[in-house]
Amino acid sequence: MLMLVMLAVVFHFFGDRVFPEQSPVLPGPGEIFVHFIDVGQGDATLIQSRDHAVLIDGGEPRYGQHVISYLRSAGVTRLDYVVATHPHSDHIGGLIAVLAQKEVGRLLMPDATHNTVPFENFLAAIENHDIPVTIPAIGDRISAGIIYMTVLAPTPGHHANLNNASIVLRMVHGATAFLFTGDAEVASEQAMLAGGHNLQAHVLGVGHHGSRTSTTQEFLDAVNPVAAVISAGRNNQHGHPHREVLDRLNAANVRILRTDERGSILMSTDGEEIRFW
Repeated sequence: MLMLVMLAVVFHFFGDRVFPEQSPVLPGPGEIFVHFIDVGQGDATLIQSRDHAVLIDGGEPRYGQHVISYLRSAGVTRLDYVVATHPHSDHIGGLIAVLAQKEVGRLLMPDATHNTVPFENFLAAIENHDIPVTIPAIGDRISAGIIYMTVLAPTPGHHANLNNASIVLRMVHGATAFLFTGDAEVASEQAMLAGGHNLQAHVLGVGHHGSRTSTTQEFLDAVNPVAAVISAGRNNQHGHPHREVLDRLNAANVRILRTDERGSILMSTDGEEIRFW
C-alpha cells in the first residue's frame, strides 16, 4: 500500500506542452529529460542530462532530419550512445542521418540483421563514419554521466521474429525508473520475466507501438507503471495502439500518453519526482 501511495504522487503534470522549438531548455544539475520524439509510426527516444545524451532509435529514414532538428532544439551536440534496438526501418532508418551528422561515442545494436536497403545504408553509415559498435549482453550496464541503464533483453541467439531481438533498457535515476522496450513481443517479455529481472518502472515505453503482440498482463503487472508512452503514427495502417493493450493499461489505472495524439512528449526526473511538461 505504501508503494502504491508513493507511485501515485511521483508525477506532476504541467499540461500538454511539447519541447520548445526555440532556445534550448537544458536539464538542471542532477536532472534527466526523457523525450519521446514524434516520428510517426516509429520510435525515437532521447535521454538527456545537462552534459550527456543517449538516443534510442530514430524512426523511418524520412525522419532523420527531423530527429537531427529535434536534437539541435534540445541543445544536444554529441551523443554518448546511440541505441539501435533492432533492424526494422521504423527504428533504425532515421539513425542513418544522425550517424552522418552528429558526433557519436558508441553505437549499441543487437546481433541481428535484415535484408533491406535501410539496414544496408545503416551499416554503411556506421562504417563510413567509423563509429564503434557494441553488441550488449543481458546485465550490461550503460552509463553516461548521471544516466544509468541496464540491458534486460534480448536473449542470445537467433530470433526469427526480429522484434524479439529488440534491446530493452531499464533506466534508474534515484527513486525513479523508466523502461524502454523497443518492439519486444511476448517471447521477449516472457524471457525477461523468467530471468527474474527487476522490471518495475514508473514510466513504460510500450512495446511495438501498442500492438497486441506485446504488453501482456503478466509483464504489465511486473512493470507496474504509473504512466505509459505509446509511440505510433496518427491513423496508422496497423491500427496501433490496439484496443486490448489500451484496455489493460486503463484497467491498471495507468496514464496513457500517445505521440499520435500529443506529438513529442517530454518528461523530466530529478531522481525523486517525474514531471510531464
